[in-house]
Amino acid sequence: MRTLLVTGTGGAGRTTVAAATAVAASTPGRRVLLLSADRDASLDRVLGPVPAPAGGEGAPRTDETAALPIAPVASVPGLWAARIDAAAAFRADAGAVQERLGSLLDLLGAAPLDPEELTELPGADAFALLRALRDTAGGWDLVVVDLPPVHDALAALALPAQLRRYIARLVPQERQAARALRPVLAQLAGVPAPGAWAYEAAARVDRELATAQAVIEDSATTVRLVVAPGTHAADAVRRARTGLALYGHRLEAVVANRLLPADSPDPWLAELAGHRRKEVRALRAELAGTPTALHELPHLGREPRGAEDLARLAALPPAEVPEGPAAQPWTTEDRLAAEGHLLWRLPLPGATRDTVDLVRRGDELVVDAEGYRRILPLPSALRRCTVAGAALRDGALQVRFAPDPGLWPR
Repeated sequence: MRTLLVTGTGGAGRTTVAAATAVAASTPGRRVLLLSADRDASLDRVLGPVPAPAGGEGAPRTDETAALPIAPVASVPGLWAARIDAAAAFRADAGAVQERLGSLLDLLGAAPLDPEELTELPGADAFALLRALRDTAGGWDLVVVDLPPVHDALAALALPAQLRRYIARLVPQERQAARALRPVLAQLAGVPAPGAWAYEAAARVDRELATAQAVIEDSATTVRLVVAPGTHAADAVRRARTGLALYGHRLEAVVANRLLPADSPDPWLAELAGHRRKEVRALRAELAGTPTALHELPHLGREPRGAEDLARLAALPPAEVPEGPAAQPWTTEDRLAAEGHLLWRLPLPGATRDTVDLVRRGDELVVDAEGYRRILPLPSALRRCTVAGAALRDGALQVRFAPDPGLWPR
């Protein structure tokens, strides 16, 4: 399955570009799914009303996807669409948790909450997005995902790896030994130790997160970044490129949206179009020498409505990429013989020295860049080394590791 994640700056027209991309990629015989995480029903305004019933003639049917309301788009053969309902997903998850904790709630004398009482909590949107990515894994030729602005999108996409790391720390694999010691721990601590349900719940959540993470990190998953050319567009793209690279996402294309015609007879519009074209040239300079393409979409003079308008935008479908697991974003180079150290290299295009920081913490490296943070597990060889220095060169963070005599094999 090919997955295209569409994000960008606020107000740049992400939903419109996502819909236009899905329309351009839809052909009879293909199965393309457009997923929107936008709450303000902009997908309905751009594509036309998306019906609520699940499924549709020719749509892949599995037990997982049945929970997501997927409907065919009548005006575009081969295209289905679905809105991610964060409130409904939260109520479903909360109800399932209450059901699993039924005996414990009875023991505590607690009254379960009715579905009408459940109001989504902050962060529900991110979890609903992850559930949708998990439930739509497989069965589609292409899934185009309309994401929130880039900073929120990266935070949501990083959740599976972060939460799985927390689960591994809080409920380690040695849980069988902990289960055997539960009566002893309860006597020593004076509080009951976690029951088997806690370990089973942690394992189930880990499996669900792993499915979403596999989609996000697959080599067939790429990102399309939408910007409206303006004074700070090139700088916004630079910061976004840094954040995407830090998390290992591949930026397939930058879309300069709503460009005005350069030959307008109106002096005011001609001047504005000239400024926009100047910003497009700055975007080209920012992307020069990279595999990231720059797509230019015209302003139609009105908000696009329906498949005809979306087709007029001439959005390019995503380029084909090889399938299989994506490579790690970092590489390790052996320079022991020549320089006495190993070199760990993490591409960070667009990053500047005053916005990059890193801290070694046990077997992990904490990297901060342009306001983004990621905790990276070190390869086994580097875990037996000490950090000898670091530098930001040629768009990459390069960290030198010297072998620790006490840990390095002789």
